[in-house]
Formats: sequence, C-alpha cells, structure tokens
Amino acid sequence: MSSMPATPAGSAASNSHPASPSFVPPPITRIEDVGLSPLWLQDLALKILYFQGYMTGFKIAEEMAIPFTGVVDQIVEALKREKLVEIKSSQMGLGEGAYQYAITGAGIARAREALERSQYAGPTPVHLNVYYDAFRRQSRGRLLVNNRMMRQVLSDLVLTDKTFNRIGPAVNSGTSIFLYGPPGNGKTSVARAIGNLILSQTMYIPFAIYVDGQVVKLYDSVNHQRAPDDDASTSGTGALRTSPRRDPRWIRIRRPFIVVGGELTLPGLDLVFDDVHKFYEAPFQVKANGGILLIDDFGRQQVRPRDLLNRWIVPLESRIDYLTLHTGRKIEVPFDVLVVFSTNLPPKDLVDEAFLRRLRHKIEIGDPSYEEYREIFQRVAAAKGVMYNDEGLAYLLQEWYIKRGRKLRASHPRDLCDQIQDIARYTAEEPAMTPEMIDRAAESYFVEL
Repeated sequence: MSSMPATPAGSAASNSHPASPSFVPPPITRIEDVGLSPLWLQDLALKILYFQGYMTGFKIAEEMAIPFTGVVDQIVEALKREKLVEIKSSQMGLGEGAYQYAITGAGIARAREALERSQYAGPTPVHLNVYYDAFRRQSRGRLLVNNRMMRQVLSDLVLTDKTFNRIGPAVNSGTSIFLYGPPGNGKTSVARAIGNLILSQTMYIPFAIYVDGQVVKLYDSVNHQRAPDDDASTSGTGALRTSPRRDPRWIRIRRPFIVVGGELTLPGLDLVFDDVHKFYEAPFQVKANGGILLIDDFGRQQVRPRDLLNRWIVPLESRIDYLTLHTGRKIEVPFDVLVVFSTNLPPKDLVDEAFLRRLRHKIEIGDPSYEEYREIFQRVAAAKGVMYNDEGLAYLLQEWYIKRGRKLRASHPRDLCDQIQDIARYTAEEPAMTPEMIDRAAESYFVEL
C-alpha cells in the first residue's frame, strides 16, 4: 500500500538550471533556408502589413520571426517591384531595415485574396519535415532518471518502496503509465511530481508548422512555459528578438506537462480547424510532444475509455500519430509523449485485459497504512502550522475511522488541517489537534454516503 500528501510535489528538479537542449535550430542566412515558397512568404508579409499598417522592415522581420538581412529584405524588394508595398519614410544612415513601409491598393487586394485562404498572420511556420526531424533529434535527449533523482523529486510524497521502485522505470520508458486506485491518495500528485522532474529540461518547438499550404499553430502560452534563451533578448515592447545564431521561428520551452480531464473528446485529439480564421490548432498530444500528457480522471471523459485507447493504440506502439487535414489528407507527426492515465475507477470497469496490456506500466496507488497516515499528518500539520500530537491522531482514528468503518485517504490530513485552521481563525484559538477541534473539523468535512 502507498500513500502521499496532496500537497504539491517537490520542486527541487524544476528549480535546477535547465539542461541544454540536444537540438538547436540552425540559423537562417538566406531566403532558401526558410524552406517555404517566396510567394507564400510575400503573402504572409502582406497580411501582417494589412493588419498593422505602417511598419519598418525590422518590425516586419520581427513579426515574421525571420531575419531582415538576406530574407525579409528580399521579400520586401519583390513586393516593391510589383508595387504591392511602398516606402513611406526613411531614416538616413540606418539602412533599409529602418525604412517605413505601407501596403498599396494593389497590395491590399492581394492581401485580401490571401486572407480568404487563411487569416494566419504570425511567425513564419516551420515545414512539417523539419519539425519531424527536430523532434527525432530532441527525443534522444530526453532525461533518464535514477533512484537518487526520484528520491529528490518525490521527497514530499509518502510512498512504499514497492510503489516508489515502479515509478522510475515507468518514467524512463517514455511511453505510458496507468495510475489507478481510490480517490484522494495522490495519483495526480505523483504525475505532477514527474512533471516537475521533466521541467528541468528544455527543448525547442516552432511557433507554427507548415503543411501543404496550411498552418498549424503549435506554441501555446497556456500549456508551454518559456525558458531563458541565451541567444535571445526582449525588446521594449515585450517582443522576443533573437540573435542570428539560431532560427528565430523556434522558441525554447521547458519540456511540456499538459493536463486534460473531462473536457477531452475524440475530435480534440485531431487537428482543430478554425473555420473563421482558416488555420489549425495543434491537438493536446502534439503540444505535449517531448513531455508528458496527463489524462486525469480517466474514464470520466465525454469519450468512452475504449474509444480513446483505440485512437491511441498505433501511436503508443509506433511513436507516430496520424492527423487529418480538413481536405481529408492524413499527415504523419511524431508521438514523443509520456502519456499518464490516472483513474479512480476499477480498471476492469474501464477496459479489458487486451487494452491494459498495451499500457506499458500499471501502478496502483492504494490507501495509506496507519503508520503512513501518521507520517502524512505530521508533515501536513507542520507545514500548515497546526499543533500535532499523537493523542489527537489516536482520537481521530478511533472516533472517525475505526468506529465508522471509514477508509484512510492520503488527502484527508491536508483537508482536516485546513478545517482546523478555519475553525481556529473563527474562534481566535491556536490551531491544535484537540478532540473538540477534531470533532468540529470532521463533522464539517466528512459526509456519510
């Protein structure tokens, strides 16, 4: 049996200096290095000018996330020749990058044609083949854990040796983990502790991906945490300016840890096409590439567990996923994700043996023993400023667990200490494990089912 407090997992690993990524996007020095059609790049520049009005060459380059010299200057020169843009003002001695450009009437017409196809007007996307190759290279740099590292990252959790020794190999597999057991025993805390561990590493992802003229937006400020970039600085406007030593279409992030729960649907696991803006949003598992995807409360999604696992049978085994464009074309993307399924439901109620066999590591997080419960209570009480004593714990166990046939849960100490604090603040007393405080806390917390 195992138990753990529901307090946040140790953050020692996440506070350490991020490891250097195994892949650094090579610099762009000429337009051919971008890997996209010059006409497509011209349309992107026109859309940006259409939305933002007057812009300097340097600002256009910043918005497109590609260098001005050798790339954007070529794009702007072609647009000038076709009378799609014009120079409105210039600052002597600062070069063409300081010239201020404006879109012409002909340019507006072409921009509107481009906007009918797609309203994407952001950083230049990276070709799908380049993205695929980059992730193959970065997957080789994934962190491998050992006993010492796991002891550090799980130091805030109370685990039996049996459970502890099963987590490390599961993390190193990089494939799938099935955490199961009664609610309130810390399955999510274990998953988040693993997430804290991988946050110590960084990687590069592109802002967006280019596929057959379509754009798939990948970077998500909600789910991706930016990491310091030695080659980057921030301008006064907050925009990232990158040195020519690497391709600025890529952003350095901490390896992702993405959590999805009951909102997960089968359509949400494929490319999501925005009918209004006419570009795609990458699904959760693609945003989680290189990191962890936690399916919390597995079995309570709008999609049946069997259908969800059917969808992921091939990716979990081959490490390749297939997504569908709205045109019907299938595209191949890497599936470099550690998928963690966490459920309170009995496994037999979710899937059959054949499905469970496809999930590499199955780890039960059971109810704590009395000794484990005592250790959890001591840790939580100390952290929350509640005066602990063994007599109070014995009273709690006898009156509210043994007599009532109630099972121990690892989350109870945290919640009961919170209740004691609430009561103490109201009565202006010191929070302590007295029989009176315990009874009032338990009466407010427990519900007979």
